[in-house]
Parts: sequence; structure tokens; C-alpha cells
Amino acid sequence: MKKILTGVALATALLSSALSNAGEIKPTVVLVHGAFADSSSWNGVVKILEKDGYTVVSAANPLRSVKGDAQTVASVVNSVKAPVVLVGHSYGGPVISEAAYGNPNVKSLVFVAAFAPETGETAAGLSGKFPGSTLAPTLAAPVDLADGGKDLYIQQDKFHDQFAADVPAADARLMAAAQRPVTVAALNEPATDPAWKTIPSWFVYGDKDKNIPPQALAFMAERAHSKQTVVVKGASHVVMISNPKAVAEIIEKAAK
Repeated sequence: MKKILTGVALATALLSSALSNAGEIKPTVVLVHGAFADSSSWNGVVKILEKDGYTVVSAANPLRSVKGDAQTVASVVNSVKAPVVLVGHSYGGPVISEAAYGNPNVKSLVFVAAFAPETGETAAGLSGKFPGSTLAPTLAAPVDLADGGKDLYIQQDKFHDQFAADVPAADARLMAAAQRPVTVAALNEPATDPAWKTIPSWFVYGDKDKNIPPQALAFMAERAHSKQTVVVKGASHVVMISNPKAVAEIIEKAAK
């Protein structure tokens, strides 16, 4: 009888341990890049998160329209069989907010130098809500598209100072050449219901951001009742490239 009880106790202990371990499964982190960037902009953050045991997906953002891009990201999120921390940079902010709305799989949102628009607001409108953005004069002439739309790029000789001033010049030159364009329509597309109203959100940005004024980023973080807002001193718009540790740390806090 004693041996049977010991076996039951052992089985119970093993089951308890298994359930405990199951409860500690880390969420998957889905990263969404913004305009004038690509998925490789997250490489430094990915290395840290993976080292710390997180599964990471750096999703491709089409940069064509908020709604369409959000549908693409939502498809990625829906394919993940675990809770998701959804992270967006810059224009990726409206995209993750749209993609996460009503999605029970999304545990938390992280806005990295990103727009967090209210219903009806646009990325373009928010960037001009407060003084400080110097993006407009650095844009190249719009590229006409076959569907009647227009693509925007940053002039390559202005890219380093405008977009990535705290990144080595050689790296910024490569980024400028490989930059992904965003449509004019996407930057002027009004947001629908924002997910940040119902999903816990975290914010991180640099105080030397020239694309989105830091004052605008602070305003959006406060409005979203950010669980934690980290302002990285001296960081440019691409804070995830120049300061991957700071960005990874706040993502991991959002994952707890």
C-alpha cells in the first residue's frame, strides 16, 4: 500500500510540475517594422530575445495600407499557437493596433517609436500634431505606381541624419539603399478601433527622434495609459537598431 501511495504521489508531483512548466511557456514575440525599414531592422532585438528563450517572428509589413497591412500581420498572429506580444515600430504602430483589435491571442502591445492612433487619426496627422518632425523636406519626389498611388522614400543622402543619426554611417548607407517605401495613402489612412484601449501597452522611443516628435510619442503613450514608457537618451527614430537592449528589455517586461 505504501508503494502505491508513493507512486501516486510521484505521479501527482510530476503532473504538478508539468502544469507549472506549461504555465511558464513564454509568449511568442511578433515584430512589425515600419516605413523606410524592413524586417532586418529588428536583428539586434531578435538576437537578445532568442538568447533569453523567446520564439520570435519578424514579420514582413507590406507598407501599402493600414487595413491591408494589418490583415497580413493578423494572419501571422493567428498562425501562432501561443500568446503573442505584438511589437510595432513607427508606422507599424497603427498596423499592430489594427491587427490586434478583438484578437484574444495578443497578450500585450509594444510601441517602439511608433504611432498609437485614436479612431480617425492618421500617421501623417499625428506626426504634425506637435512641432519637431523634419521628415517632409527629406522625402524624395513620390514614385508613381501603376494603381494610381504614390510611394515615398527618404533621399539617400539625407537618410542618416534624418532617420538613423545614432547608427554608424556605413550601416545607415546600407539601410538607405535597402529602405522599403510606404504609400502616401497608408500614411493618411484613418485608424479604426484602437487595440491599445483594451490590450496592455508599453512604449519606448528616443528623445532625438526626427521622424515622430518625442512630444507626440509622449502624448500617445500617456493617452494609452502605457504600463511603462522608456525614453532612451540620444536615440534616433531607429531606437531598436541603436539600442536593441533597451527595446528587448521592455518587450520582455510586456511578455511577463
